[in-house]
Amino acid sequence: MVIYSHSRLSSFEQCPLKFKYRYLDKIIPEVEKTIEAHLGSAVHDTLEWLYHQVKGGKIPTIDDLIMSYTGFWEKEFSEDIKIVRNNLTAGDYFNKGVKFLIDYYIKNNPFDDGTIELEKRILVNLDSESKYRMQGFVDRLVFNKQTGEYEIHDYKTANSLPKREKIETDRQLALYSIGIKDYFNTNANVTLVWHYLAHNIKIVSKRTNEQLEELKQKTIELIKKIETTTDFPPCKSALCGWCEYKSMCPAWGGKPREKQDSLLNITNKKIENELNKPDGLKIIE
Repeated sequence: MVIYSHSRLSSFEQCPLKFKYRYLDKIIPEVEKTIEAHLGSAVHDTLEWLYHQVKGGKIPTIDDLIMSYTGFWEKEFSEDIKIVRNNLTAGDYFNKGVKFLIDYYIKNNPFDDGTIELEKRILVNLDSESKYRMQGFVDRLVFNKQTGEYEIHDYKTANSLPKREKIETDRQLALYSIGIKDYFNTNANVTLVWHYLAHNIKIVSKRTNEQLEELKQKTIELIKKIETTTDFPPCKSALCGWCEYKSMCPAWGGKPREKQDSLLNITNKKIENELNKPDGLKIIE
């Protein structure tokens, strides 16, 4: 049985061929990480570290926070990380992360919002027989004692803010909320919270039980479509510049999968681990 993730579903929707290369053929790309992904990982790891410190009874200083971030950045950084935007350097992206974290620290200190778990793995049963299942990881799970509700917090390092419609129809956190409600056996609303760090704001949304049931059915339909698909054409878009498989994509003059056999000699353990992980509007300034 395949346990799906938001990333797996989104990959199919974005480009069927990318989905095939990554999840079916399990090709390790020539370029495994973009600078945006590296920035996102370093910032996420730093905020996870921050809240672990807080849960342990210690509030780090801003200097502590940036030192931690520097460590995470340097640990996984390599010179072959892909930088799509020619007008920016790796140092520019590092400095973005510094600003994100300082702004977040100032706004949220002393971090006493009721955080109970970090990077919590969520399993979501989409049907009563558990035939269709999803998994994911919640960046930060909060129990708000004032409202008696759980909150799913997610960090975003992208420059763009989503439109209202996208937030209200977001699949990832809404699916996670189903798993949270089942895990804690509660019918109470679960609040969805996105922290858009580049803009230093958070966006809050909720789903009704009816909306969640509809989401389950739509997700099952998408999974069925994926499992019955036999043709995986490439789909050109503005996102191609960031795609790790662009060099082997026929739409960009690359070689099809069957002519890339040499890539199979590379161990795919690392990518397998990643693939098995899992992803009313109010804006608060």
